[in-house]
Amino acid sequence: MKTHLKVLVVDDQEINRKLLHHMLNHDGFDVVLASDGLQAIELYKTEQPDLVLLDVVMPNLDGYETAPILKELAGEVYLPIIFITALEDQDSLSRCLDVGGDDFLSKPFDRVILQAKIKAHSRIRDLSQKTFEQKKELDFYRLKTEREHQIVEHIFDRALEGNYQVPHLLEYHLSPASMFNGDLMLVALGPTGNLYIMMGDFTGHGLAAAIGTLPVSRAFYSMVQKGLAVGDIAIEVNEILLKLLPDDMFCAASIIELHNNGKSLSVWAGGTPDMYLVNDRNGQLMTIHSQHMALGILDNQEFDSDLLNFSVHKHQRLIMFTDGVVEITDENEQMFGYERLTNLLTSPDYRELPLIIEELYDFSAGVEQDDDISILSLRCAEVNSSLEQVENSYSNLPHHFNLVLNANSIKTSDPVLEVIDMITHIKGAEEHRSTLFLILSEAYNNALEHGLLDLSSSIKDSEDGFVDYYLQRDYKLNELNSGSITIDVKYIPQETMLYLTITDSGKGFDVTRKTSDLDNYEKHGRGFLILNELAASVQYNDKGNQMKIGYQLNVSD
Repeated sequence: MKTHLKVLVVDDQEINRKLLHHMLNHDGFDVVLASDGLQAIELYKTEQPDLVLLDVVMPNLDGYETAPILKELAGEVYLPIIFITALEDQDSLSRCLDVGGDDFLSKPFDRVILQAKIKAHSRIRDLSQKTFEQKKELDFYRLKTEREHQIVEHIFDRALEGNYQVPHLLEYHLSPASMFNGDLMLVALGPTGNLYIMMGDFTGHGLAAAIGTLPVSRAFYSMVQKGLAVGDIAIEVNEILLKLLPDDMFCAASIIELHNNGKSLSVWAGGTPDMYLVNDRNGQLMTIHSQHMALGILDNQEFDSDLLNFSVHKHQRLIMFTDGVVEITDENEQMFGYERLTNLLTSPDYRELPLIIEELYDFSAGVEQDDDISILSLRCAEVNSSLEQVENSYSNLPHHFNLVLNANSIKTSDPVLEVIDMITHIKGAEEHRSTLFLILSEAYNNALEHGLLDLSSSIKDSEDGFVDYYLQRDYKLNELNSGSITIDVKYIPQETMLYLTITDSGKGFDVTRKTSDLDNYEKHGRGFLILNELAASVQYNDKGNQMKIGYQLNVSD
């Protein structure tokens, strides 16, 4: 904020300029003088005055023509323009207001009135400047939030594309309470043809609740490909969530395995609502209670991976759901509840899941949903798939490309999505698109922000840290005129391994200290933890300006 008010005086009469200059200087104002409208415009661009005293009748460019130009140059911040005039007819005064004038000062000048008018308009300008600065901060925050939402929405839109499709056995319905779903449903086929399903419900809903979706889905698909038991999958996911989630977050989850012949079912359930085995022939209903604590709470020594095993047949359906189903309310704040749900499940009129969903929303009658709603129905019949049908096929050809971005390219483009498009043209890489997108985004932004722009994550520790951080990021990016980032992508078919190497021309960092920092939980360091969970390997060069990431496409190896 300026300590002295700067006033631009525009008058073609030298005596008037000198008189106003003397009066304003005496009152402590900085004064800039112009003899006509053209000179006033040029001086405004260099001097950026806070207030303009503008004569009406001048040669070259009069006050009526000058005022709107000055207002346009001022932009969104209020620039007071006080017309100094000997004119007294109403049409002339009205025109002054129409072209952007804010007040009048009559000739000859009254010093007291002049001082009062300037002080009044300066207070309005101060308020306008503060409002403008706050708006800029909000705009930066809004743009940052929108960008993050676009990235996360892109990731979550693709996160479930790896789900194995068994429409003859499985029906499901997922309905988030906000943009991002805190509920999770994963389906995969094991190497022996057994069907695995995981349904999870993270604490709360929205983006915060959905943050664990990617690492959990990655671990689930990887463990299923290796043919691990349901209990072992639960152990692995629990360990990941213990590392990633804060203490007040966890994931209530059920993980099941249906044998490929459809005759046996293994269940691990932690913190979830009851599940039901429903016999469509006689309406008999068997309740399966949760036996364990939710994932992400207990350490490995306390964690219980024991399973429940059931013999099942093709006339039975397994019904799984999150608590949003039974806790949905009507206009009288009455919950749907377990009794209504079980009555529907045992009724021969509600054997199809869409009919149950329709009944659920009829009950709520348009009441706003305040929790994520997920429900599935699994027919306990033969999976009817072979190993050959589900084996992934990967390219047998090596691939290698290199992209060098100079300062101008970095300022005017976001290369991550284009690079991912090129990577996913490699046979077998498409199903990993969302995870690769997250990995490359993290690595590229790290190279840009901490490498080229030399930003410190510690800025985010203050109360307004995130706003300050992104304000500095935007400023430094706009001022960037040198430096480069190189993205090198190499695929080795013998290993089914992708290597992403991101190198920046920055000064680097202490690699030893940064590597040890990854063991510490920090609110702005979780990106590195996630990256280490998703990638097979993460390495830095000695200087600290290059990150090499290894990513395994064939996770069953």
